[in-house]
Amino acid sequence: MIRPIRQADNEAMANIIRRTMEEFGVNWPGTVYYDDTTDHLFELFQSNPNSHYFVAEKNGILMGGGGIYPTDALPEGTCELVKMWLLPGARGLGLGRDMISRCLQVAREKGFTQVYLETMPELKRAIHVYEKFGFTFLEAPMGNSGHTSCTVWMLKKL
Repeated sequence: MIRPIRQADNEAMANIIRRTMEEFGVNWPGTVYYDDTTDHLFELFQSNPNSHYFVAEKNGILMGGGGIYPTDALPEGTCELVKMWLLPGARGLGLGRDMISRCLQVAREKGFTQVYLETMPELKRAIHVYEKFGFTFLEAPMGNSGHTSCTVWMLKKL
């Protein structure tokens, strides 16, 4: 089941994000691993009406999440695909693609015309999925996410 995040999901999602980053060896300063908002996702996404965060749940256990957020200093009409992380047991089932599709749909509904994302070269499978969705590579970052360790930047026009 994919649903909006609840306050009770904060701790589990922070653990999923950090464990997954450790798994891929990308738990560096300048990433969401050290970002205080990772521990307060519900509050972060409730604080901005142009944002939305989904979680995936199976048998009452959170398996991952992802959302959109109008990151500071992005061009008008642009939001960011953010904090998209899945546990190993949730991968390869189409769940990530479903979550991305829902995020893109919500972005359209909120009036955004393009979606930006930042990631790392170590996340090859995720990058491949983003390419299938029509995200193209950029030569430099956009906006001010504060995640300076992300060196892959992509954009999709809606």
